[in-house]
Amino acid sequence: MTPTLIVSGIFLVLGAGVLASLALADPRRALRVPVVTALAVFSGSLPLALPLQANGAYSLFGDQLLVDHLSMYHIVLVNLVFLLTAIYATGYFRQRVATGNLSASYIKRYCMLWQAFQAMLLLVLLANNIGLMWVALEATTLVSAFLIISETDSLSLEAMWKYLLICSVGIVFAFMGTILTIAAAKNLPGKGSLFLLNRLQMHADLIDPKLMLFAFIFIVVGFGTKAGLSPMHTWLPDAHSQAPTPVSAVFSGVMLNCALYCIMRYLPITEAALGRDQQAHGVLLLFGILSLLFAAIFIPIQNDIKRFLAYCSVEHMGIIAVGLGLGGIGTFAALLHAANHSLAKVLSFFSAGHISDHYGTRDMSRMANAGERVPLWGKAFFVSILVLIGVAPFAVFLSEFLIVKEAFFQGRFWIAGLFFFCVLAVFFGALKHVLSVSFGRDTSGGPAAPRARFIDTMIVLGCLALLLLLGLWIPSPFAAFLKNAAAAVEMGVRP
Repeated sequence: MTPTLIVSGIFLVLGAGVLASLALADPRRALRVPVVTALAVFSGSLPLALPLQANGAYSLFGDQLLVDHLSMYHIVLVNLVFLLTAIYATGYFRQRVATGNLSASYIKRYCMLWQAFQAMLLLVLLANNIGLMWVALEATTLVSAFLIISETDSLSLEAMWKYLLICSVGIVFAFMGTILTIAAAKNLPGKGSLFLLNRLQMHADLIDPKLMLFAFIFIVVGFGTKAGLSPMHTWLPDAHSQAPTPVSAVFSGVMLNCALYCIMRYLPITEAALGRDQQAHGVLLLFGILSLLFAAIFIPIQNDIKRFLAYCSVEHMGIIAVGLGLGGIGTFAALLHAANHSLAKVLSFFSAGHISDHYGTRDMSRMANAGERVPLWGKAFFVSILVLIGVAPFAVFLSEFLIVKEAFFQGRFWIAGLFFFCVLAVFFGALKHVLSVSFGRDTSGGPAAPRARFIDTMIVLGCLALLLLLGLWIPSPFAAFLKNAAAAVEMGVRP
C-alpha cells in the first residue's frame, strides 16, 4: 500500500468516525467510536514509518503534504495519546451520563469534535504548504474550542471564549509571519515554491534575511501562543482547568507539541537564510527562559489541581524551547522531552480528574491522602508528578540532563544556571502540592473510591513502564529515528 493511500485511509477513517458519532443515539455506543477510530488510525500510521529509513522523506498530493522523520514522530505521538485518552474517556463520560451530569447530546458532540480535532492535528503535521499548515492549526482552535464547554460548569464558557480570543490573536501573528515569509521568498523560482517548506529550504540562499527574521519572530509569537509559551500562555490555565479531563489531557499532551512543531519547521529555513548565525535559536531561548520563569513563579501558589498541571505545561514547553534554542544535543533532547512530557502529562491529568471527582473539588487544599482514598489514581498522580519534575531515573530527568549538558558544552553557563534555578523552584513547589494531595493527613474520613477498571490500571502501568524504560535505556532504532527527526529540525526538510 502506498503512503498516499495510507494517508487517505487515515482521513477516511476519521471522517467515518465523525459520521458514526452523529448517527448513534446511545452514548455508550457512541463513546466506542473514538476508541475504534483511534486504534485504526494509530495502527494505520505505523506503516508510514517503514519507508522513511530508506528514503528519508516522501511527498504526497503534489508536494502539498510531506512525511519525514520529524512529522512521523509527532504523528505517532498524537495517535498514541488520542488512543489512550479515548479509552480513558469511555469510563469518564459514562459515569457522568449515569449520574445525570451530562446528556447524550453532549456525548455525541464530544465524539464528533474529538475525531475532527485529531484529523486537523494530523493535517498540521503532514502539511508541506505553509498556508495549509496555518489554516489547519486555526481549524484546530475552532474545533477544539467547543470541547472545552461543559454542561455543568458555566466557567467553561468563559474559558472557551478566552481560548478562542487569545489563540485567534496569536494565529493572526502567525498569519503575518506566513505572509512575511512569502514576501521574503519572492525571488524563488516557480510561483508555487513560495509556499512549500522543502522548496524554501532548497533555495534558502535566495530568501531575504531581514524579512525572514521578522517573519520568524511573528511565527514564534503566533504559534507560541497556541503552544503555551510565556507570556502568551494566559489562555492555557483556564482552558485546561475548565475542560473535561480527556480534553485537558489531549490539549496538554499533543496540541501544544503540534504548535511547537510549526515553529520547528520554520527554524532551519530562517537560520539558513540568515547564514546560520543563531539569531533564530536566540529567539527560542528567550521565550523558553521566560516560560520557565513564569512557571517557577506560579506553580508554587496554585490551589486548583488542573491549573497546577496547566502551569506545568508552560514549564515543559519552555524546556523544549530551550532545547531547540541550544541546538545540537539540545534538539535531540527537546524531541525526546516532547514524548516524555506527553505521556507523563496524560497520566497526571487522568489521575487529577479522578481525584477531583472523588473529593468533589479541584482545590488541592481540600484533598488529602488520595493514595489511600483513590488508590490507583492517587498513587499514579504522585508518581506522574515525580516524573514531570524530573526525578531520576525516569525519562524527563534524562532529557533535562541532556539540555543542561549541551548548555555547558556551549559555554552558556547563564542559560544553564537559569534553567537549573527554574527547574529546581518548580521541583520544590510541585513536590509540596503532590505530597499534600497524595499523602496528607485526611480528617474527613470519607469512603474509598470504587476499584479502578482493569484497562485504566494497564494504562497507568504501561505509561510508567515506558517512561522508566526511556530513562534507563533508549533502544537503538528509536534513537536513530529521533536523531533523524532532530536533523530535520536543524537542517530542514529534504528536497
